[in-house]
Amino acid sequence: MKKKSTIVRHSLSEIEAMRARGLDKTRADAPPAESLGEDFWKSARVVLPPGKTSVHLRLDSDVVEWFRSRGKGHLTRMNAVLRAYVEAQKRSA
Repeated sequence: MKKKSTIVRHSLSEIEAMRARGLDKTRADAPPAESLGEDFWKSARVVLPPGKTSVHLRLDSDVVEWFRSRGKGHLTRMNAVLRAYVEAQKRSA
């Protein structure tokens, strides 16, 4: 099964229309791009989030079914639970 792409492209006019309708996901406190100045853009660099690692994992059936029963995105939610555990352990160490 081919995975659906999550990349979405919009024209400037589409983005402006989305902003006018309140559908823009940009943080409210983000400065407008034109206010950052030329020096900022000269030294700006693209930073990609760390990648994912594919693993084969054996889990208890009832645990998997519980996550699946909550709908689409069960693997993402499982990852979020593991992430929360890791962050809690880091704070307590």
